[in-house]
Amino acid sequence: MDCGKNLGSKIKQIRESKQVSIKELSDCTSLEEELIKKIEEEKVVPSLAPMIKITRALGVRLGTLLDDNENLGPSVVRVGRNEKERLFISQGRKMNERLNFYSLAADKVGRNMEPFLIDIEPLKDVKTMLSSHEGEEFMYVLEGVVEINYGKDIYRLNPGDSIYLDSIVKHNVHAGDNKKARMLAVVYTPID
Repeated sequence: MDCGKNLGSKIKQIRESKQVSIKELSDCTSLEEELIKKIEEEKVVPSLAPMIKITRALGVRLGTLLDDNENLGPSVVRVGRNEKERLFISQGRKMNERLNFYSLAADKVGRNMEPFLIDIEPLKDVKTMLSSHEGEEFMYVLEGVVEINYGKDIYRLNPGDSIYLDSIVKHNVHAGDNKKARMLAVVYTPID
């Protein structure tokens, strides 16, 4: 399943079921109404920060948008299958970034954490735009070099390095050395 292809329809369905207008959602999230319309029409796949703002405003977990089944037991993702079935691409509107997220728990209902494999595509002329959202993130670099702008600091992580950070601090994750990188990330966002 390509999560990017039904993410917008899920957002629209949840928004309408809660009787929230696009304008109200825009006001609550500080996202432009036009962007929300494009997301719902599946013309744009939002990056992680706007997705978290939308889920918080709608009072649902991030996982609700990524859930595929109602699996109350453990979620098992076999090697090679996660990349085909759990992909959504995050490409910022104003940022030159491209992160390919592979959900590792889309079948698990009621989860409080979101584990992902993330491929970070190298891009020229990276414009470092920082964003923030509530919650915490853990990142473990598997391949390549990952640079993280975190507040006023820059962290350069090599394979085997990890970082645990508060997502409320403005940050940006991108490939270092202009080469593709891959990492395991676990994102926690409270819904209260």
